[in-house]
Amino acid sequence: MAAVHVRVGMPLSEYLEQGNDNPFEIINGEMIPRLPNPVGHSYLIRLLARLFESVAQFGECFSETTYILPDRYDPNWVTGSRIPDVIFINAERWSSYIAANSDWKEKPLVMVPDLVIEVISATDRYSKVDEKVDAYLADGVRLIVIVDPFTRKAVVHTSDAEQPLHLAGDALLDFSDLIPDFKIPLLTLFE
Repeated sequence: MAAVHVRVGMPLSEYLEQGNDNPFEIINGEMIPRLPNPVGHSYLIRLLARLFESVAQFGECFSETTYILPDRYDPNWVTGSRIPDVIFINAERWSSYIAANSDWKEKPLVMVPDLVIEVISATDRYSKVDEKVDAYLADGVRLIVIVDPFTRKAVVHTSDAEQPLHLAGDALLDFSDLIPDFKIPLLTLFE
């Protein structure tokens, strides 16, 4: 009996059409609907994006922007998609991307960001957040920060660390590996 190859994902055109009606992510072949955010969640995302504006010369920051993973052999086939709360892309990579993609404004981002920040909301389950972190690491995201406004803590994941870094109290979120001398006091996010 011959092995059956199941193709994970969907055509880009179908992804865009379905996503316009009901935003969703594709993680490990599963379509996961994107739920509406409460105002406090959106406020914290906006605050983070504003903090990144001060270092705009080092790259581009977006909030709730989709990036997709195209099939290696077919750029019009989406094998995965993510909608992080905040993403950051190094200036050099961003410049190369927009130079190579004249239609970049009309489609989801077709590149993996350098940094992803996820803000925990009341509807998040730890197992699903952990699954997203694993997906981001597998995608090649260099730095993932999970911000939990309920516990007033953050967890930092990097591809080169065996264990995540847990932060609380007056700790600093240190983005210096991506952005020179850029640190955010954790307490700033919870005022």
